[in-house]
Formats: sequence, C-alpha cells, structure tokens
Amino acid sequence: MSLLDKVNAMKMPFAELKGVKFTEVEKDRVVARMLVRPDLCTLHHTIHGGAVMALADSVGAAATVINLPEDAKGTTTIESKTNFIGGAKVGSTVIATATPVHRGRRTQVWQTRLETEDGKLVAIVTQTQMVL
Repeated sequence: MSLLDKVNAMKMPFAELKGVKFTEVEKDRVVARMLVRPDLCTLHHTIHGGAVMALADSVGAAATVINLPEDAKGTTTIESKTNFIGGAKVGSTVIATATPVHRGRRTQVWQTRLETEDGKLVAIVTQTQMVL
C-alpha cells in the first residue's frame, strides 16, 4: 500500500466534512486540496480562519501519522500557530503542503504552507504533534 493510499484509508471525519482531498504523500511532504465552499467562509465570501487552521491541522496530523514510530499509539496536536497572509474566495481551491521541521521520538513539528491554485499565499501554520 502506498503512503497516499494509507492516508486516504484513514478515517478522518472532520477532514472529510471539510472536503479535504490528499493528493501527494511522502515521508517529507504531504499535500492536500480543499475547495472553498460558502459554508467555510466569512460574510465576505472569503475562507474563514478556522477553516484554514483546520485544513492545516488535518494535513499536519496525516504527515505525523505516516512518520510515527512503530510502537506509537497515535498522535494529537499540542500547539498550533497560524500566520494569516491573504484570503481565498469562495469557489477557489486552497492547496496545503506540510513539510517537517522536527521529527523526534516524543514530538513532531510540521510547517504547512497554504496557497491558492494560482500561488497566492493564504497562511503559514506551524504545529507541534505529540507522539502517543
């Protein structure tokens, strides 16, 4: 089973609710896409900050899972920091790319860059995942 198949086989109900689609999965890079739907937006048809953070959290968690030690029971987010740079309008697609900052025995730190399909930077998220 490929890493992409492994991630797509994981049951991530909240990611599914948001419409997150994983497209590339490697040990050092996880990429997912999410359509900006009206129910994920603010009053001005721009993606809500919570939707941005939730997308990044899903991608960072998936990246951690494929890098867990064999004896680990799972992972949970223990810290997340978001720098909001720009918006994404309803109907556009946001692409989230997570890369590792640190992969240790007890924690992993991932940075996720979120951009529109035309390359406009939406946010940069750094999150720490605890290895359970």
